[in-house]
Amino acid sequence: MTNIATLADRYADLDAEIKGLQRLQAELKAEIKALGREEIVGERAVVSLTLSERSTLDTKLVRELLTEAQVEACTKVALVETIRWKAVKAPVTIA
Repeated sequence: MTNIATLADRYADLDAEIKGLQRLQAELKAEIKALGREEIVGERAVVSLTLSERSTLDTKLVRELLTEAQVEACTKVALVETIRWKAVKAPVTIA
């Protein structure tokens, strides 16, 4: 069983580690893209770079073209749970 008092600290530590790894991964992605090669073969992995097209809906334009009631009729609402963390501030001591 997990000690509940350590959950916040463990979460923050892991979050910081993940963000650091994501920064390193972003740097590697940029380096791979800069090479412009479709495939890079390593000893343990093959990395492929592909180009694809994606369509997105311009919601700002949709809101200009449709009435508010039409926009509301097309809008889906979902519940989202979010976990955030912040560092605990050291207590202020008055001398």
